[in-house]
Amino acid sequence: MDVGLVGCGNIGKIIAHSICKGEIDASLIAITDKHKKKAKKLKSELKCTPKINEIDSLVKKSELVIEAASIKAVEEVAKKALQNNCEVMLMSVGALADENLKKEIEKLARKNDLNIYLPSGAICGLDGIKSASSAKLNEVKITTKKPTESLEGAPGAKGIKKIKKQKTIFEGNAKEAIELFPKNVNVSTALSLAGIGTQKTKVEIIANPNLEENIHEISAKGEFGELKTVVKNIPSPQNPKTSYLAALSAISTLKKIISPIKVGT
Repeated sequence: MDVGLVGCGNIGKIIAHSICKGEIDASLIAITDKHKKKAKKLKSELKCTPKINEIDSLVKKSELVIEAASIKAVEEVAKKALQNNCEVMLMSVGALADENLKKEIEKLARKNDLNIYLPSGAICGLDGIKSASSAKLNEVKITTKKPTESLEGAPGAKGIKKIKKQKTIFEGNAKEAIELFPKNVNVSTALSLAGIGTQKTKVEIIANPNLEENIHEISAKGEFGELKTVVKNIPSPQNPKTSYLAALSAISTLKKIISPIKVGT
C-alpha cells in the first residue's frame, strides 16, 4: 500500500518511522506539513525517501492518506483524498463532532466505495462499546485526567497554571469538550462515534499538576451489562499533549488494514 502522510509532528513522526523501518507492509511515498521545515526535518531522519508534496499532489499518488495534523486540517485532507479515490485515516477524530462534516465525508466515501479509518487513539474498550451499541446503550462516560502542562493553550483551560491540586475543569458532553479542548480529548469523539453520539456521551476533564500520566477512565451501562476500562498513558516525550498509545493505535490500524485477518469488532 502506498501511503501519504499529512502532518509531520509527533504522531506523524512515529508513524513514518514505523513504516520506513519495515514494521508495516506499506510504502511511505509522500509527506507534507504546513510548516515546510518540519517536513524537511522528518525526511532527513527517515530510512526511506518520501517526496515532500503539497496535499493536491500527495492524494493523487497515494492509496491511503494519514491525517496527523490538526482538527482544522481534517476537512481539506479528507475531502481531497476521497475525491481522488484515496482512502483516509484520521487521527484528529474530534473534527467529526461536526455532524455536517461527518455526513459530507461519509457520503463521499460511500459514493466512491472508500473507507475512512478512525484509530482508537489513547483509549481502550471501543470494541466493547461498539458491540454494546447494537442493543440499548443507556450511558457512556469518559473521565480524563491530565497533567496541567498538557492542557495549556486549550480554550477551556484558562488559568490552568494557577491550579495547585487536582481539579475538575470541565463537565459536559463530548461535543462541548472537543470545542474547548481540541487537542486534548479527540478520544471522547471516537468514543461517541462508537456509542451514543457526541450529545449524549458524558465527559469530565480533571487537571492535576502532580500527575505524570494521561489517564482515561471509561464507563458504560446498557442491556449488555456494565463496562469499565482504565488506561494510564505515558505522554510522548516530544509532546506532553499526546499519548504514545495514540500513535501506536495508528500503526495497529495500518497493520489491520493490510492484514487479511481482522481481529476485533
